[in-house]
Amino acid sequence: EVQLQASGGGLVQTGGSLRLSCAASRFAFGNYNIGWFRQAPGKEREAVSCISKSDHSTYYAGSLYSRFTISIDNAKNTAYLQMNSLKPEDTAVYYCALSTATSYDVRWSCPNQKFDYWGQGTLVTVSS
Repeated sequence: EVQLQASGGGLVQTGGSLRLSCAASRFAFGNYNIGWFRQAPGKEREAVSCISKSDHSTYYAGSLYSRFTISIDNAKNTAYLQMNSLKPEDTAVYYCALSTATSYDVRWSCPNQKFDYWGQGTLVTVSS
């Protein structure tokens, strides 16, 4: 069974940065599409960013590409989400996820959350 472990959340002031990490057991990240998603209090879960295994193409929701960066370190089998210039509206529980359907274009699979395995979340709180 795949286990995904997200970490790196915490409390940060507006304008600060955090780097979230996602480690996996039994699966090599480089072989799958990886995504980050978030769920703010009282809201539905939404896509943040995803990266494709096949060509390393990426998807970012809305204007997040200007502040967030998704990456994978294959040697460490860890995915990252670097978040800069954080805003209070970024406050949410952040989840990492893995998709075995690597033929899917992440520009479709990410916003539609077509991912098979989900980790537990890590809470990010941005204070104003």
